[in-house]
Amino acid sequence: MIPGMEPLPLPLEGITVVAVEQAVAAPFATRQLADLGARVIKVERIDGGDFARGYDTAAGGLASHFVWCNRGKESIALDLKDPRGLDVVRRLVADADVFVQNLAHGAAARLGLDAATLCAAHPRLVAVDISGYGASGPYADKRAYDMLVQCEAGLVSVTGTPELPVKAGIPAADIAAAMYAFSGALAALVRRGTTGSGGPVEVSMLDALAEWMGHPLHHAMHGGTAPARTGLAHAVIAPYDAYPTADGGRVLLSVQNDREWRRLAELVLERPELGTDPDFATNAARVARRERTDALVGKALGGLGADEAVLRLERAGVACARLRDVQQVAEHPQLAARERWREVGSPVGPLRALLPPITLPGGGEARMGDVPALGEHTEALLRAVGMADAEIAALRRDGVAA
Repeated sequence: MIPGMEPLPLPLEGITVVAVEQAVAAPFATRQLADLGARVIKVERIDGGDFARGYDTAAGGLASHFVWCNRGKESIALDLKDPRGLDVVRRLVADADVFVQNLAHGAAARLGLDAATLCAAHPRLVAVDISGYGASGPYADKRAYDMLVQCEAGLVSVTGTPELPVKAGIPAADIAAAMYAFSGALAALVRRGTTGSGGPVEVSMLDALAEWMGHPLHHAMHGGTAPARTGLAHAVIAPYDAYPTADGGRVLLSVQNDREWRRLAELVLERPELGTDPDFATNAARVARRERTDALVGKALGGLGADEAVLRLERAGVACARLRDVQQVAEHPQLAARERWREVGSPVGPLRALLPPITLPGGGEARMGDVPALGEHTEALLRAVGMADAEIAALRRDGVAA
């Protein structure tokens, strides 16, 4: 809180989101909306729900992807192939501010849940369509999974070693689409606030990740060649890599200019003459002699423990980092010192989760609600759209709701 200020509400309090979503792209987008105070109603299949629920059991018996992307939502399980199930969604949408879907190409249109159809019926609605490759063009009907889009967008071609291209270790295409869907929904809500009209928002995974390819893409288009794959090294800067330390660790450093090189030479390599040696004094010279440059740095850091190496680099004013594994990130001292961890409820009990990166001083903390069980809120939501006990019982009996 800011002293002297009245506490502000979360920015999306009062906003209702209905999402027919699965996997990562749409669920991660709507989780951002939920964290900022929106009510998010997640529509799932009756036969197992969002298929991301079945990816693994690593989070105390729940799927890690699902736990990450779905806290703070209400789950209703419906068969949308049955007109009665589809009618429930339409009733929910009638009272919603935002609708999000990432069904297979054409599926939402067949159900009448595409953005154009819904916005024509509900002019204030913001309706977000997330697709793999967009609504038109020769790739519109292609299946689009994260790894495939990473390949189509060229990310894999610039990631890895000279010998081996590799995909990113996180679902980069899904995350890119999710964040543009999130920001697109917010932008459309702002526009609605000034014009009174919502409207469609379209985001494709390929468009999103192609935008993130900015530097390599422009390098290739305007320079004629794509940056080389260099592992942890940098294609046009040296030294810039991870170097082994005496205790088995790895420390990454990045020398951004020749002043930093001179400090590194004097204070870490203990070879001040290298700062002015024509073979190393400029970045161009160091890149041309990358193996020799890396050997000099590697020899110096290889005689130090990781703690001592980081300390010397920081004293020299050289940017550096430890190469941490995922478990070490979970115990990162900076995240701990800034109290970034919370616990969220789930069907298997409390689970650790990071606060969202957006911090809004002056208001309440992000709303990090529970991870829902499949259909946990079905009955309450059916009652909320006006259904009586007999109707609800019939839906359950006929397998339309669960």
